[in-house]
Amino acid sequence: MNTTDLILYKNAPHENFFGYMTWVMEHYEDDSYNKEDVKTAYFECVNELIELSAHYGLEGNLWHAYLAFVIANDENAFSIACEKTGKVNGSIWELAKMDFVVFRELFSFDLEQLDRGFGTKLGCILKNYKNTNQNGNVFNRRIRDRICELACHLADIQDEESFACCVAEFYKEFGVGSLGLHKAFRIKHNEQNEVVIEPITCTEHRTLSDLVGYERQKKKLIDNTKNFIDGKPANNVLLFGDSGTGKSSSIKAILNEYYPEGLRMIEVYKHQFRDLSSIIAQIKDRNYKFIIYMDDLSFEEFEIEYKYLKAVIEGGLERRPDNVLIYATSNRRHLIKESFDDTKDYNPELHSSDTVQEKLSLVARFGVTIYFGSPNKKEFQGIVRYLAKQADIHMDEEALLAEANKWELSHGGLSGRTAQQFIDYMKGQEE
Repeated sequence: MNTTDLILYKNAPHENFFGYMTWVMEHYEDDSYNKEDVKTAYFECVNELIELSAHYGLEGNLWHAYLAFVIANDENAFSIACEKTGKVNGSIWELAKMDFVVFRELFSFDLEQLDRGFGTKLGCILKNYKNTNQNGNVFNRRIRDRICELACHLADIQDEESFACCVAEFYKEFGVGSLGLHKAFRIKHNEQNEVVIEPITCTEHRTLSDLVGYERQKKKLIDNTKNFIDGKPANNVLLFGDSGTGKSSSIKAILNEYYPEGLRMIEVYKHQFRDLSSIIAQIKDRNYKFIIYMDDLSFEEFEIEYKYLKAVIEGGLERRPDNVLIYATSNRRHLIKESFDDTKDYNPELHSSDTVQEKLSLVARFGVTIYFGSPNKKEFQGIVRYLAKQADIHMDEEALLAEANKWELSHGGLSGRTAQQFIDYMKGQEE
């Protein structure tokens, strides 16, 4: 049961707790240790395990759930290989089975043995733990369920070969680590100023069917994304047009649609563009398709961050990996602000045409551009009717549309966003 024997799974999440808990299991009957000291250590471990449960939403047999969590999150040579192919051959498979001898021993330990040793009822509670927070702060419920199901499967397995096969199949189906278990990410810098890809745990569950109208635009976006998922040539995409028309919502819906097929999305802001090379270096060899998402993209004349973006999209020495695309939204067709000085006959800059070309070249690097225009009155009313039905608003249609028309006059004009805001208002009035 000594976790120091682990080879591939050396760096378990919360490894201090991991080592401490296994130490208690090894020594709770050892007379060479003060029993009260071991009991105190056990209580500290129970506290940590409950905190982990609250943090990650784990339940059932918490010890088994934690072990499954360790296996699901440990990015090592074996797990990363399995996420691409499932079961692997060779020495790495044999090394993994050696680690799983230790894990099987850990799974087989009955926490009620500690109850008998210390005269407590904690083990019984931990074996059948009901969590009040089903989603946790890190994982949503879907991911939590995957880990808890893995824990149940592994607890019933009687040999290392079958254990390894079960784990390998999990990696192939669901992935490993943060990139495998989550679908959306943001970037930040750690204390060492290194770029870290951080999961976004609460995302909008919007689907393509929720977006009313814009069928041609959606098809263009879907076709490009499907090609990307299928390993076919695909382009970077710029969605531009009027505000509130569904540009950002379309990209979020694309993520929800194709996440089960391995699509992931990383949100990047323009002040982070200098980190793009580091981000790509971290994801280029993983078995997922990544869209780097840039919302409301535009640049003022004095902002030079677009130069980093141009180099990453196309133009740098390093080729963009096949598993990375850039999707951006903007209210501007031409992303960089231009002035009349750029085009007038007399310009103090000697090569003014070069300036214009530099500003236009960024848009040219997006192979697909999709325009989202404001809906007309009829289309706007169609959106209102659909959203009202979805929200289960019971109101005479004529009266509903009359109110919607009044609302848009003073709340941003004809757009899908205005329609949604109106429906939210009406729903609040009903309640």
